[in-house]
Amino acid sequence: MPLIKLNDIEEKEIYPGYKARIIHTEHMTLAYWTIQEGSSFPEHFHEHEQVLSIIEGELELKLGDETIILKSGEVGIIPPYIAHSGKAINKTNAIDVFYPIRRDYV
Repeated sequence: MPLIKLNDIEEKEIYPGYKARIIHTEHMTLAYWTIQEGSSFPEHFHEHEQVLSIIEGELELKLGDETIILKSGEVGIIPPYIAHSGKAINKTNAIDVFYPIRRDYV
């Protein structure tokens, strides 16, 4: 079984204020996010199913026409090809799981 130490992975800034340590498996991508308060990511969509788990903090997520606040301990599921955007209400740590692999995160 491979062992990965998150602290050995260099953080990449994907959007301003959104830094991630990224792991790719054979079929999935995992992104361990550190998000600065007030940082936002633009509306976009992709082919991937996405599961967003908030570890600490709060994130406003707009999914299609609906806007929700995800808090620590909550999970949002974003289907493929659905437009979404978001903003960190405060400093947030989160984990995203994408299927299939996010080749643009390599």
